[in-house]
Amino acid sequence: MANRSEIGTLLLRVVLGIVFLAHGSQKFQGGIENIVGWFDSIGLPGGFAYVVAVLEIVGGIALILGLGTRIAAAILGLILAGAIFKVNLALGFIGGYAYDLILLVIAVHLVINGSKQYSLGQFLFKNQESRSTFSKSA
Repeated sequence: MANRSEIGTLLLRVVLGIVFLAHGSQKFQGGIENIVGWFDSIGLPGGFAYVVAVLEIVGGIALILGLGTRIAAAILGLILAGAIFKVNLALGFIGGYAYDLILLVIAVHLVINGSKQYSLGQFLFKNQESRSTFSKSA
């Protein structure tokens, strides 16, 4: 039986994945050319918009599935840190970087803790360490 920490991590992982999948998809659905122009306007290469959108979609899916959680969370955390420092910090806490800071803390939690028990990664790649973890919690 899973403990509360594992259930909490599952919820954080899936919700963060949904948020990034939605934001990445929206960049394409809303017209990626607009995002390219916006990236140019804030001093970032416009083509970087494609990279960010794809990373958000792929990273979001990876988090939802629990596959490569630490890597996906680290990459998405870097995107969040970039958004905070490049765009939102100047806007202040409320209405600025508060939302991204919350998402960044969730990403850091996932980098530190991984997927826990309920993940495709644990199902597919049960290594010796995960087996010993399961036997300790049983």
